[in-house]
Amino acid sequence: MAEVTAATVKELRERTGAGMMDCKKALAETNGDMEAAVDWLRAKGLAAAAKKSGRVAAEGLIGVAVDGNRGAVVEVNSETDFVAKNDQFQDFVRTVASLALQGAGTVESLLAADYPGGGTVQDKLTSNVATIGENQSLRRAAVLQVGEGRVVSYVHNAAAPGLGKIGVLVALESNADQAELETLGKHLAMHIAAASPLALRGEDLDPAMIERERAIATEKANESGKPADIVAKMVEGGIAKFRKENALLSQLFVMDNKTKVEDVIAAKAKELGSAIALNAYIRFQIGEGIEKQESDFAAEVAAASGVGQKAEPVA
Repeated sequence: MAEVTAATVKELRERTGAGMMDCKKALAETNGDMEAAVDWLRAKGLAAAAKKSGRVAAEGLIGVAVDGNRGAVVEVNSETDFVAKNDQFQDFVRTVASLALQGAGTVESLLAADYPGGGTVQDKLTSNVATIGENQSLRRAAVLQVGEGRVVSYVHNAAAPGLGKIGVLVALESNADQAELETLGKHLAMHIAAASPLALRGEDLDPAMIERERAIATEKANESGKPADIVAKMVEGGIAKFRKENALLSQLFVMDNKTKVEDVIAAKAKELGSAIALNAYIRFQIGEGIEKQESDFAAEVAAASGVGQKAEPVA
């Protein structure tokens, strides 16, 4: 059985908001497996639903660039938020987003692309690490394009135009008025930034994620003591609710919290007299899915002086 330490209990508490004793029990019941412990707490109703990406930790900036029916978004990470405010770093992210717009939009192609002023993007990134003094990386890049219509961007927590902590692209296919599409796209992108949908439609959700939710819902329903047929209906109802709440088109629009996103688009299409299709979207949030090691200054000082500190098991 894996050792349950104060550090693992603390991490589980931060991720779930559950009490210390519940976290200790969850880790004990799951042999110290963090993800299984999160699911155990959720099944017992002791933790809020945790999204797959987990806690956002890494620093840096999201950059977006758009030109009519094509848009690009990139994520460039740094070690500290201080670097994200550096003009040199911001200029690099802005330039890389622009280069992504012109090319395939993959990390590999971007790193090999020519950087303005000489060398490649990889060369410039290496130079920035040396001059700024922090490790940096081009982590993600993506491009959206429509045949007719607009790709619209939105940046949340903007550090500068086109740069921020959350970047969203929305692809609207339509021959409607471009200014109207821009406004609609901006509102949809703001919704996506706030609501963080996991897929465009319910059927697009990751099957592994659905099975994980089904297992949790089944355990909860079984604890009700109801007959098997009722339990089955409870589970399917829970899965249907999960799909509805996490698929963009079926989410309630954040601007009124009562109209489904797909109905907002349909109403605008009727108003403009032209079909509007939300083909795709991209949402990048800085550092999502990256586990950041938190610095313990006291431990660093102790280590530097040769005095070791050992994590004590939780009794």
